[in-house]
Amino acid sequence: MNKLEITSNWLERYTKQKKEAFSPYILITNFNDYVDLFCDYFGVERPGYEANMRVANAGGMTMINFGMGSPNAALIIDLLSSINPKACLFLGKCGGVSRKAQLGDLILPIAAIRGEGTSNDYFPPEVPALPAFMLERAISSVLRDNALDYWTGTVYTTNRRVWEHDDKFKQLLIDMRVMAVEMECATLFTCGFYNHVPIGALLLVSDNPMTPEGVKTIKSDNIVTKNYAEQHVRMGIESLKTIIEGNKTVRHLKYDW
Repeated sequence: MNKLEITSNWLERYTKQKKEAFSPYILITNFNDYVDLFCDYFGVERPGYEANMRVANAGGMTMINFGMGSPNAALIIDLLSSINPKACLFLGKCGGVSRKAQLGDLILPIAAIRGEGTSNDYFPPEVPALPAFMLERAISSVLRDNALDYWTGTVYTTNRRVWEHDDKFKQLLIDMRVMAVEMECATLFTCGFYNHVPIGALLLVSDNPMTPEGVKTIKSDNIVTKNYAEQHVRMGIESLKTIIEGNKTVRHLKYDW
């Protein structure tokens, strides 16, 4: 089997959806409640839990919960390369590193530092992890039209989930002057570049892990989800809508071949 045959087969294997069911406009996330909010927005039935990656289709777009971490991030982009998406937008959560980034803030990452390792299987470390510029511009316009403030900056992508008491690692984040830390963006951007999949991201600050009282807990995450998740999903949907309805291309022509 060649790569197209394998990725097509595995896309169905992981999602329990035929290749033809997928829209070329994709929202990806780490959370089942985001898939539910997507369905509620369009008034469609929520999907079951039979698949490893839960999928919903509505409004000319597809939302997928691909799981968590950089290996899964690489996997979903490799699989989606089989359908040649016109736009792929990641809706994820992140931990604020900068004191500017408070709970509920939105971050539009302009680059990601490749601290996770997975992206090294696609390009040498010297290749930057950048989102598709035109897609980030579309998101920015939607946020502006909705009178929402947001931060831009660099995020650090790591495979480590429990690092909040590692002072050396925390100092590294401060020294790099990153806006936030998370687990997928650098992989998504790098793998998207490798597979010619235009991808961007809109992140929600869900915790402030640089201080002991700011580390995410079940209670704090439930509060963030309750207060901000619906808006986060809605901004993602509206961003893809502007691309679909305007028939705009989102490929970053200066960062493609």
